[in-house]
Amino acid sequence: MDLLTNAEIAAAGLADWRKLGQALHGRYAVADLAAGGRLLAAVADAAEEVGAVGPAAPRVTAHGGHVDLRLVSPDAVHRDAAGVEHVVEWVTQRDVDLARRITELAGEQGAVPEPGSVTTIELALDTARSALLAPVWAALLTGSPQGAGAGAGGGDVWDATGQVPLLWFQDTEPHEPPRQRFHVDVWVAPEVAEERIAAAVAAGGIVVDDSQAPAYTVVADVDGNKACVCTSSPARDAW
Repeated sequence: MDLLTNAEIAAAGLADWRKLGQALHGRYAVADLAAGGRLLAAVADAAEEVGAVGPAAPRVTAHGGHVDLRLVSPDAVHRDAAGVEHVVEWVTQRDVDLARRITELAGEQGAVPEPGSVTTIELALDTARSALLAPVWAALLTGSPQGAGAGAGGGDVWDATGQVPLLWFQDTEPHEPPRQRFHVDVWVAPEVAEERIAAAVAAGGIVVDDSQAPAYTVVADVDGNKACVCTSSPARDAW
């Protein structure tokens, strides 16, 4: 299914929804968790009706007085200037149709839209060497270098399970790597920590410090950008 442009999405007039990053996001205030559950049950039925199932199903979070929804198609088709087709994660007509139906269902159940309060986070890394860095970060964040190149851009790192934010790369002129100002903590189950570290190293990463393993191991890409692969280990403080 073809992706929709931002202009086409805006023209759809989805008052309850906002296009943030690559997806449609909606937030509804509900009376309590039980009311949120009823709304999500209705959303599940609506998703089946429009074919938004499997990886294309809505991503939902219910917490107290709110239900958050994210609608996006993992199989959207983008055609570049040369006419070459690329499969990317983006909004399609299926997502727009489902958003309209959810708006109807929310209104019937008394859920109140709060589109101005939705927020999403993407990570961006400035580099002149994204081809070298992307596999390392894909391995760190998703467990496999195959996660690189699956977002909206050719080098994006995209997690199909939706557990971590999208990471994309901003092209820069070649430069000496600066001292890193922040790093990413990647929390994984203890039994997969070594596998995750090995995947990053196989993709070109470097183990910088494993003196605190298995609590955390510091891994860097070739530009020196660091991440900690962390586990809830007895070696860590109880908190």
